[in-house]
Amino acid sequence: MKRTLALALLAAAGFAPAESPRRAEAVFAMGCFWSAEAAMEKQPGVIEAVSGFAGGHVKNPSYHKVTEGGTGHLEAVRVVYDPAKTSYAKLLDAFWHNIDPFDPAGQFCDKGASYHTAVFAANADQRTLAEGDKARIEKHFGKTVTTEIRDAAPFYPAEGYHQDFAKRNALRYRAYRSGCGQDRRLKAVWG
Repeated sequence: MKRTLALALLAAAGFAPAESPRRAEAVFAMGCFWSAEAAMEKQPGVIEAVSGFAGGHVKNPSYHKVTEGGTGHLEAVRVVYDPAKTSYAKLLDAFWHNIDPFDPAGQFCDKGASYHTAVFAANADQRTLAEGDKARIEKHFGKTVTTEIRDAAPFYPAEGYHQDFAKRNALRYRAYRSGCGQDRRLKAVWG
């Protein structure tokens, strides 16, 4: 009885008990990481989404270095989620429906190597699910999906001014998204 009361008091005070929800991670490159972060944060069960870089050969790259080229990194988002509330398969579905999987040059108005799309699979299960989705999309549309399925790579968070950009700079983000034609293209691809 005392233990239950103590746990309830700790929880009420904002302290999580030892049995706090599990956390899992997924990393996706979806073109502009502002859009990736905004899309993934909307998904039920997502604890946080962080804008950053993955897939390159330079440690701790800066935004300037990545966009300048030569680091091999893609703009990416690390998604931390509660597997009791959502699944990797559901996050993959959100990933696919927020990109144009047929554009080999980048995404929407953002073109270049750092804006290519990719799934960074952390294990065999994630790889199997991602490759299965890719094959189904290719079969459904009758064309090649240019999105790569890669092995997990180190993820480096982007500078602070990129984090939560869509929330902190809502007007500027909406203008960027509209000007890029993102929603029009997504509707054309996915209906």
